[in-house]
Amino acid sequence: MAIRPEDLQDLSDWTIREGKLEKTFRFPSFLAAMEFVGRVAELAEAHKHHPDILIQYKAVTLSLSTHDQGAITEKDLHLAREIQRLPLPQG
Repeated sequence: MAIRPEDLQDLSDWTIREGKLEKTFRFPSFLAAMEFVGRVAELAEAHKHHPDILIQYKAVTLSLSTHDQGAITEKDLHLAREIQRLPLPQG
């Protein structure tokens, strides 16, 4: 399945970069960023689909692709939508 621009309409600030669905989240503190990463990890485990996670102090970049397909699939779009629904830590 080729990803079309309309597939990203409900995914605020997610972009396609180097064949992956990607978004950077920024937080007021390192601890808030780590709290978010924990929430993403729990969600990823529940879905048995895991993003690449880059942590840079107060910024967390998530990259999604279905490795065995070598592409962005519906699994990635679904997980991105679920991540987007997570409450963002404020601390």
